[in-house]
Amino acid sequence: MNERFFMSRHFVAVILLGCVILPVGMSLSADIKVSDKYRREWKDPALVQRIETGIEKNRKGDAVLSVVDAEGKPVPEATLSVKLKKHDFLFGCNAFVLGQLKTPEQNKRYEEIFTKICNFATVPFYWGDLEPEKGQPRYAEGCEYIWRRPPPDRFIPFGKKYDLTLKAHPMLWHIINPKWLPKDPEALKALYRKRFKEITSRYAKDIAIWEVTNESSGCPTNYPLYTKDKAYVGWAFKEAAPLLRDENLIMINDYTRFNAIRADKNWYYKQIKGLLAQGAQIEGIGLQFHIWFAPRLMERHLAGEVHSPTVILDTYDDFAKFNLPVYITEVTVPTPKQPNGEDLQAEVVEDLYRLWFSAPNMKGVTYWNMGDSMAYGGEDKAAGGLVDMDLNPKKSYKVLDHLINEEWRTQVNGKSDQEGQFAFRGFYGVYDVDVRIGGITKSCQVHLSENGDNKHKVVIK
Repeated sequence: MNERFFMSRHFVAVILLGCVILPVGMSLSADIKVSDKYRREWKDPALVQRIETGIEKNRKGDAVLSVVDAEGKPVPEATLSVKLKKHDFLFGCNAFVLGQLKTPEQNKRYEEIFTKICNFATVPFYWGDLEPEKGQPRYAEGCEYIWRRPPPDRFIPFGKKYDLTLKAHPMLWHIINPKWLPKDPEALKALYRKRFKEITSRYAKDIAIWEVTNESSGCPTNYPLYTKDKAYVGWAFKEAAPLLRDENLIMINDYTRFNAIRADKNWYYKQIKGLLAQGAQIEGIGLQFHIWFAPRLMERHLAGEVHSPTVILDTYDDFAKFNLPVYITEVTVPTPKQPNGEDLQAEVVEDLYRLWFSAPNMKGVTYWNMGDSMAYGGEDKAAGGLVDMDLNPKKSYKVLDHLINEEWRTQVNGKSDQEGQFAFRGFYGVYDVDVRIGGITKSCQVHLSENGDNKHKVVIK
C-alpha cells in the first residue's frame, strides 16, 4: 500500500496483536445471510408499490407521433415500430481503467461490457495524479502511466464513440493532491484558480457534468482551506461556475450516510441549503453509496440494521425540495466470499437500483468499479465489481443488464389512427421509429423528454 492510500478515507486499518492487519470494511463473518427483517422491509408490498408508482411517475411520459404525407395530410393505418435506443436516465460507472488492461482483447472486452449497460462515465481528475510534477499535467496520451488514471484526453473519443455522457471527478478534494501544493491558503487558492481554468478550458465542451467539491463533510482540520463552516466549498463554486458553459451541470458530492438521514438532522442537506441561500451555483446533488467501508456494513445492511428503504426514499423526497437533479455517484456492493456471495450482491444491487430509479429528481446512478480487479488499493478485497477478475459478468451485472436493457426499455408497435396519430407511454429517452405504409418505410429518431411536449411529426412520402 502506498502512503497516500493510508491517508484516504477509503482505508482504515485495525492492528491486532500478532501483527494481523485487516481492512475495516472486510467482514470477519464466515457466513453472511439475508435476515427476515431485510426481506420484510425491501419486499414489503407497500414499499414495492411505492417504488413501482415512482418509476411510472418519475421515469416515464406520454408521446404522440403524427404521421403525415408530403402535403401535411394525416396518414391513417401506418404501421409503427417504436423502440427506446438510449435512456435519458444516466446509468454509469467510473471508466478509470480505460485502455489499461493487459491485452488489446481485454481492453476491447472492457469497452463492450461497459457500454452494454452504461451511457455515463466518470473521468478521473484527481490532482495528485493529474499533475504529480508541477507544471507537467498528464492531459494527453503518451504521459507517464499511472494505474486507474488514464489521461483525460483518452476519454473524449471514448465518449463520442459510444455516445456517453461524461463527468469530471473531482475539481477540488482535500486528498489525492500533489505533494508540491503550498500550505498557505491564499497561495493554494491561486493554484486552484489556475487548475480550474486549465481543465475547464480544455474539457468543458466535451465533459457535460463537473463535480466541483467532494466529501467536504470529511475535510480534516489540517487541510489548508479548512474552516469549521467549510467556506471553501462556496468559494470553489464561485470560482468554477463562470469557467463552465451554460450546458454544463455543476454538482457537489458527499458520503453514503446522508442517504438515510431526514432533512432536520442531515448535515449535507443543511450545507446545500445554506450554500444555495448564499448564491452558490449548485446544479446537481451527489450522494455516494458504498456499503463496505464501515465495519460489517454489508452484514448490517442485509440484517436490516442500516439503510431502511423507507427512510432512504423519504430522505430523497427531502432533497427533491431543492428542485435539483440528484445523482448516486459511487456505488460499491461487495461480494461475500461464500458459495452464495454473488446471489447476495445481486439481490442488494437490484433492490437498490429499483429504489433509485423510482426516486423523484434522481437522474443517474454510477456503479464505482466495473470489475473485481479495478478498485483502488484495498477496495479490491471487497470483490465489489459487476464482473469478475476475468471480465465475466457476475449475477449483479446480469441483473442490471436485464433492468436497463429489457424491463426498463420501452418497445411498442401499432398503427396510426384515422387522424394519423400514434400515442404511446414510455421511459424518457431517444427512440428509434420506423413507419411503414404500403412499400414505403421512413426511419427517424424522436426524443421523449421529461420537459418537452413530446408531440412529434413524422413525414412519410
